Amino acid sequence: VQLQASGGGLVQAGGTLRLSCAASGSIFSINVMAWYRQAPGKQRELVAQIIRGVTTNYADSVKGRFTISRDNAKNTVYLQMNSLKPEDTGVYYCKTWIASISGEVPRAYWGQGTLVTVSS
Repeated sequence: VQLQASGGGLVQAGGTLRLSCAASGSIFSINVMAWYRQAPGKQRELVAQIIRGVTTNYADSVKGRFTISRDNAKNTVYLQMNSLKPEDTGVYYCKTWIASISGEVPRAYWGQGTLVTVSS
């Protein structure tokens, strides 16, 4: 299984970006897809997650500004980021829990990270 993240870049405060993360390989089911971020000098933190394509959870700092969604047919998770702030700067990582065969306990996989820089 591989995860390919894309969509990061440099944007001014108040701008928007859309991150994508596509999973490929031996995939039977995907239960949870999530986005984490790591700001310089800080620990990695959960930004948003989508469970079974229905339930979503967000960090308080991004509620109302970020939206996580999933395309089941493409095994892809998106993070729409609006009203970006300088404190949103960091490397964004996708993480998914995937079962490769029926009955297998899902395993966690990380994407390679994509850099988001928000200038003031």
